[in-house]
Amino acid sequence: MILAEPSTSLVQDIDWLAVGPPLVLAIAALAVLLADLFLAGPRKVWLAWISLAGLAASLLLLLPLRLADETRATFCVPGDSAACSYVASDFTLVLQLVITASAAVVVLLSMPMTAPRPWADERHDDSGIPGGEYHFLLLASAAGAVTLVAARDLVTLVVALETLSLPSFAMVGLRRDGRGGEAALKYFLMSVASTAVLLFGISLLYGATGAVHLDRVAAGLTDLDPRLETVAATGAALALAGFAFKVAAVPFHFWVPDTYRGATVPVAAYLSVVSKTAGFAGLLLLAGVALRPYAHVWGPVLAVLAALTMTVGNVVAVRVATGSGDAVRVLAWSSIAQSGYVLVPFGTAAGDGAELPERLPASVAYLAVYAVMNLGAFAVVTAVGRDRPRGVVGDYRGLLRARPALALAMAFFLLCLAGLPPGLMGLFAKVTVFQAVVAGGTGWLAVVMAVNVVIGLYYYLVWTALLFAPAEPVPAKPGADGGSVVAGGVFRGGTSGTAGTLRVPAPFAVAIGLAFGLGVALSVAPQIVLRVLTLPGLIG
Repeated sequence: MILAEPSTSLVQDIDWLAVGPPLVLAIAALAVLLADLFLAGPRKVWLAWISLAGLAASLLLLLPLRLADETRATFCVPGDSAACSYVASDFTLVLQLVITASAAVVVLLSMPMTAPRPWADERHDDSGIPGGEYHFLLLASAAGAVTLVAARDLVTLVVALETLSLPSFAMVGLRRDGRGGEAALKYFLMSVASTAVLLFGISLLYGATGAVHLDRVAAGLTDLDPRLETVAATGAALALAGFAFKVAAVPFHFWVPDTYRGATVPVAAYLSVVSKTAGFAGLLLLAGVALRPYAHVWGPVLAVLAALTMTVGNVVAVRVATGSGDAVRVLAWSSIAQSGYVLVPFGTAAGDGAELPERLPASVAYLAVYAVMNLGAFAVVTAVGRDRPRGVVGDYRGLLRARPALALAMAFFLLCLAGLPPGLMGLFAKVTVFQAVVAGGTGWLAVVMAVNVVIGLYYYLVWTALLFAPAEPVPAKPGADGGSVVAGGVFRGGTSGTAGTLRVPAPFAVAIGLAFGLGVALSVAPQIVLRVLTLPGLIG
């Protein structure tokens, strides 16, 4: 008997270059786990270098993809090259660059707490974290984030999101004291609830449209049976709510302050930049591609969420800064407010979403700038926290005298977050978002954004002013190393409680230097990032 061959083959060629960035990170994660079995003592510092090497290799693979004249895609439906699960478009490459570079900075900030020598300090409760487990989790999570920004079907979106999220729970819980476990539990429970909501929404979208690829979902929603409109609308709302949790949009933000404060500062930096960037990428793809026909429905909703997120984040940040003054909590609420700014272009959606490709790139540009300035601020907080472990904003009083370079870097990052000179990159990013919302005709949202920028100036400028204020004399007692330990647990050098020097490990200096240098470059030449606004087909 001779069987006729099928017209289309289910066997596909894989574009290995396109999937190279996440694949290299996955291989590096396994390499770290295996190397941890054979390295002991001071040699475990090599685990961090393996992580950095994997991230550097992933970054290098982005170059040939960017130089290619065409968008590369793989895992496509047989017979339909337009329906693919993984697409390396300009949008993908921009956010993969942001995610991978940010993860590399986090690895630098994590070196002293994962390597016993030469940088670890057993006095700190974030030292002694197992390096093998930590770097494996970080690379695995980063691989999920890099995959998520390239996903073009609902299943891949969910799998990549969970690959990003599950390791991050464990990263939060690795802290030696009890706060890490409590923060990880809160983060886990809230994330599980949001994932359940997301999956329910996606199942309704699939049931209504019969498709999982984002472009096919959009086509299905355009020509939908009227009897299924309620089902599709409910699914869209639930799916968007699931991603709203990842980006810490109000009212899905409750996990952020406690999780950031309970995690180590480098992990908090990772959550605030890498995890959030990936979450916004998922939201951009879901709303800007799959749910574009429903833009007139979700646009006003996200506009309200953007206004609430900006306002709640800034108002509570002011309260925390003038109350307990906890530095990480101030940055946590600041990151919530920054999420509101990123959401603003979503609020301009209307009609059938035809203008979304012109508006949503403003969010991509803001995410790139936000990653630099927020990572820089967290890097300085990590460095200062090693010798001033109370972790309050008041610890930064007189930092200019103790560590001029550190104080100037922190002042620059805070001014960037505020959108004030010389931190012009923050100003340019806010202007770009403001232009998008004005062009969209959503005047009330532009007013809310302007008011919130003014509110945010208060706590950013108060913190900046403390850096240059004279240090207050503090009663001191002699320390074991000839230095002094002042009241409140603030470590100072020398013999006086009024001033001193801070020890900045080499990895911290490199991380801060990279963030500062890139921040200055983007302030002088913002077109490096803002050119993404003109990239053809950035969203879609």
